[in-house]
Amino acid sequence: MEHKQKNYRPNVAAIVLSSSYPLKCEILIASRVDIKDAWQFPQGGIDAGETPQEALFRELKEEIGTDEVEIIAEYPGWVSYDFPPSVAKNMAPYDGQTQKYYLVKLKKGAVVNIATEIPEFSEYKFVRRSRLNEYITFFKRTVYKKVLKYFKQEGYI
Repeated sequence: MEHKQKNYRPNVAAIVLSSSYPLKCEILIASRVDIKDAWQFPQGGIDAGETPQEALFRELKEEIGTDEVEIIAEYPGWVSYDFPPSVAKNMAPYDGQTQKYYLVKLKKGAVVNIATEIPEFSEYKFVRRSRLNEYITFFKRTVYKKVLKYFKQEGYI
């Protein structure tokens, strides 16, 4: 049986900690405007000629209205996931995403504003790591768990 090579979209994702980190460890999640009750971390595609870090700052500005963050750590390597069939039909020609994850902290005074030019989120909140699974959309849970486990083992969260 022949296996079709999967086509993954290069993407960056940000685990955004509140500016009160490390005193309080709260992570920003936001609810997508296009999928009901789909909470996730800010993320987005990497444009041609753009480095993952450049994409990170651009995407944060586009999605949460600020790029005033400090990078605390970067996940070593890339992690991939497949889109579920309900999402895949809107994401052609991609079968899923391969992502570079960053752990970032909002700088003091940075203001999150999801009412951006093209809003991607309807609401956001900061939650403790232990409560993330109550919100995160099912097809991203495995990747999130893996990345969060790494940052926890490294002593960041």
